[in-house]
Amino acid sequence: MSPRKITRSSSTENAPHLREPRRPGRRAGRLVAASVAAAACLGATAVPASAAGPTSAGQEPVVSRGVTIPAFYNPPAQLPAADGTLVRTEPLPLGLSLPGLDGRRLPGTATRLMYKSTDAGGGPVAVTGAYIEPSAAWKGGGPRPLVALASGTMGQGDQCAPSLSLQHPLTIGEGTVSIGYDNLAVYRFLAAGAAVVVTDYAGLGATDRLHTYVNRLDEGHALLDAARAARSVAGTSLTPESRVGLYGYSQGGGASASAAELQPSYAPDVNLVGTYAGAPPADLTEVMKGIDGSALAGVLGWSINGFAQTYPELGPVIDAHTNDVGKAALKDTSTMCVGDAILGHGFTDSRKWTADGRSLAAIIAAEPELRAVLDRQRIGNLKPATPVRLATGVQDDIVGHAQARQLAVDWCRKGASVTYEAVQLPNLGDKILTNHLAPYLTDQGSAVAWMTDRLSGRKASSNCWSMPIQP
Repeated sequence: MSPRKITRSSSTENAPHLREPRRPGRRAGRLVAASVAAAACLGATAVPASAAGPTSAGQEPVVSRGVTIPAFYNPPAQLPAADGTLVRTEPLPLGLSLPGLDGRRLPGTATRLMYKSTDAGGGPVAVTGAYIEPSAAWKGGGPRPLVALASGTMGQGDQCAPSLSLQHPLTIGEGTVSIGYDNLAVYRFLAAGAAVVVTDYAGLGATDRLHTYVNRLDEGHALLDAARAARSVAGTSLTPESRVGLYGYSQGGGASASAAELQPSYAPDVNLVGTYAGAPPADLTEVMKGIDGSALAGVLGWSINGFAQTYPELGPVIDAHTNDVGKAALKDTSTMCVGDAILGHGFTDSRKWTADGRSLAAIIAAEPELRAVLDRQRIGNLKPATPVRLATGVQDDIVGHAQARQLAVDWCRKGASVTYEAVQLPNLGDKILTNHLAPYLTDQGSAVAWMTDRLSGRKASSNCWSMPIQP
């Protein structure tokens, strides 16, 4: 059965890698090597598993693939009633920082957070994350603003949490590699003088459950509640009038898009002025087709694991349709970071995981229960109340361009203010992540500038009128 009851302690011995022949492994290895090199260029240093931090006395440490998770990430038995309420905080040393002339660290002072949110089933959930108070002054209009940042795909193991990657931009454990690639966007906002809060999402970091990968309600709630929690951090310069922006790419783009839709009903107290949603996985049925057989095929396991946890009635359906290889892969991926997934399951065809040799897409199409779950994840059925900038690479074959463009169309038809940006680049290689990652890098400067304008109080211009002629 899918691992919906969580066993977070893991190693390469009890969660063995299921690698394909070296043909795809070599190609995936080059991608990970390039990512590690990029992190090194940013000044990241590898952190040994033993440096993950101590656990509290009398408490069994949680270990995920050789990395000890600090005791901070173990949620208490009881949570506060109100969403966005802080459960606990502690100082968070940034892995990339410098001493400032005035004695304050550059680019800012970070605080590790745990706060209360509501999960997709309506129950309380503890979510972790980080708040960074910038050293730079805010030079835009109004009080210092806040960017609530949703990270792109990091993994399903607790060692992959974005807040941990701020402390350790490159973490290497026993069969795990985690790279804090979204730290670049965090630091760009801090340099502009905007405060930043980063969510770890439900179950990523927090040790009481699996991360519910691409669950739109869990992610949207977690991001909005991070913005709420930031207001209560000791020493913050935020005010009740501080403008808030939502920012994310890929998984983070789906989270920010979902949060933008949910904000009017779930968090009207958040002073939202704009949302950047880059490469949002708005239609998971379509996205699955791009993921299957790609370098990022392992994320299919994260999706299945997360939905099996949220909807236990899917357990028998998943059991019936997965073979022994598939069941082992689901267990294996449940503690992986994105680097591990590429190395361990890159370019896997989902037909190798299924009992009857059909693809996951074909099985879902034939199973009403599975279709209903994915239909509930569709983003675009609600109207964002504030401007959105939606960017998608026209060559993106991982988080498909067509379904992201359709989200812009859906929002425009509802009367939302949408700035649609079709990032046009040449085809940089099929299914090897380059067509997905390149727009992330080439569009980031424009995305940060657009968000900074919204945080400064400047009005956005919708280009919904141009959708019929947009690629």
